Amino acid sequence: MHKLIDLPDVVIRFSGDSGDGMQLTGTLFADTSALMGNDVSTFPDFPAEIRAPQGSITGVSGFQVHIGDHKISTPGDFCDVLVAMNPAALRANTTWLKPTSTVILDADTFDEKGLTRAGFKTDNAIKELGIEDRNIIFAPITSLTKESLKDSGMDVKSIIRNKNMFALGICYFLFNRSLEATEKYCEIKFRKKPQFITSNKKVLRDGFNYASNIHAIQNTYVVKPAANLPKGTYRNINGNQALAWGLIAASEKSGRPLFCGSYPITPATSILEELALRKDLGVKTLQCEDEIAGICTAIGAAFAGNLAVTTTSGPGFSLKSEALGLAMITELPLIVVDVQRSGPSTGIPTKTEQTDLLQALYGRNGECPIAVIASHSPSHCFDAAFWAGKLAMEHMMPVILLSEGFLGNGSEPWKIPSMDDYPEIKPPVVAENDTNYQPFVRDKERMTRRWALAGTPGVEHRLGGLEKNNDGQVSNNPLVHERMVRERAEKVTRVADFIPEMQVIGPEKGDILLVGWGGTFGHLYTALEELKAKKIKVSLAHFDFINPLPRNTAEVFGKFKRILVCELNSGQFAGYLRMQHQSFTYRQYNKVQGQPFTVEEIVNAVINLQ
Repeated sequence: MHKLIDLPDVVIRFSGDSGDGMQLTGTLFADTSALMGNDVSTFPDFPAEIRAPQGSITGVSGFQVHIGDHKISTPGDFCDVLVAMNPAALRANTTWLKPTSTVILDADTFDEKGLTRAGFKTDNAIKELGIEDRNIIFAPITSLTKESLKDSGMDVKSIIRNKNMFALGICYFLFNRSLEATEKYCEIKFRKKPQFITSNKKVLRDGFNYASNIHAIQNTYVVKPAANLPKGTYRNINGNQALAWGLIAASEKSGRPLFCGSYPITPATSILEELALRKDLGVKTLQCEDEIAGICTAIGAAFAGNLAVTTTSGPGFSLKSEALGLAMITELPLIVVDVQRSGPSTGIPTKTEQTDLLQALYGRNGECPIAVIASHSPSHCFDAAFWAGKLAMEHMMPVILLSEGFLGNGSEPWKIPSMDDYPEIKPPVVAENDTNYQPFVRDKERMTRRWALAGTPGVEHRLGGLEKNNDGQVSNNPLVHERMVRERAEKVTRVADFIPEMQVIGPEKGDILLVGWGGTFGHLYTALEELKAKKIKVSLAHFDFINPLPRNTAEVFGKFKRILVCELNSGQFAGYLRMQHQSFTYRQYNKVQGQPFTVEEIVNAVINLQ
């Protein structure tokens, strides 16, 4: 007998070849769920190769969606439902199946050719993987898609491209999702190609109806709208899009135009693409021929009076290091966005890590301290970008904003803020004919020099990479050099007076303090909640501001017996903390696999620490 079962949350993973449309399928499911009121967190998992052999493990593309009737902070550790469009997708994702999971397979791909390409030794993939106890649904998705569109007049190749919509229809039935939002998407996406509107809608409905008629789906499920989210207008947003909008917000609040000079690099490229769409807001973008040109055009734009941005990932960040030193010694407002990925060198370019921290802190010649901040969730990328703009302009300095591929590509519902809730940004711009202007005379509070925009009458001056005195004249005096080095460092240190103090989540003192930074926040927070349910008292200190650290950091650390630093590298932040606050003992939990933490890993790390 069919049952409709309420679930508090569910994790669905769509997986197949990189040409099977799994990213779109997952996005549509996530967007529909968000419109139905669920909280959502997503994790796109791209193959590292541009075009791996079809049907191979290396070519598997995945998209995980976690929806809930409460606040969702991670894409989930293990999946309740796996949609695998070929044997390779099943093999690659078996590890992530829950014991009670449902597996939906395209039976048409489980032939001898598909099984061999995926490395199976027998014709029974289910038995070979040892997952006979799961609820396995073999659906002839490809052949049913062909049958659905046999009268469409489309060629076979074009018809097969619609099979992801058939799989999506099955999942919509399984979780009582509405088809309306996806149908509207098709109408907008293919408004100039009406045939595609018809074909996608038909296959989606046929997948839904197929699921309602087969006996393999005994029960369906519903996840009610999230009840504990603050009231407001929400939209689904990914981290790179949020970051671009945060930069635009900082530009508007400061009254300075926004310029982005960048070279395309995975996974940061979509920031440049998003900014390029905003010419209506006065945004200027330039796709440069290389990474060095990207940052150099941005430095020139900063000299001319723009909020200047350059975006990159780890390899490109390395190439920008010399010019970043120039931005630091000239003390111009510049934001360098590093959306981190697995390295070194090309590494695994589509996978996420936190391995650029030490490069951000120290990867330049000379004494060259630069402010570093980090975003901790897709929606927080907006606030992090706004803060980066505020610090860069009000303190006249370059700021490094660290994001991660996990955040940049991942998405979640974002409550659209009122810009009235964000502070004004007041750059220290020099007025015309200011007879008292000297390039490196500083205010007493921030140690900030003033911003004389290029072309402003009466305040002509020189800037460059050579050391200079306060009056802007080149100086080889060793005492002048030492004084200027100390002043530039002190200026970064004083940023601590203008950023929020660390707020501990959980008890303010106790036995164990979890410490993290960047995109690990959601997993650490969820682990904290699970540990609390197990009656294990743990607190969390998560750092958005890296250099300088919040001024109460030592005070927070001093209230706990043990400090466990969790990060997706070999211990870079833990090492940095040992340098900054040497009186504390730091334990580490590290992962360098190109994948986010699982909540289970963190929970076990804390339990093992007791």
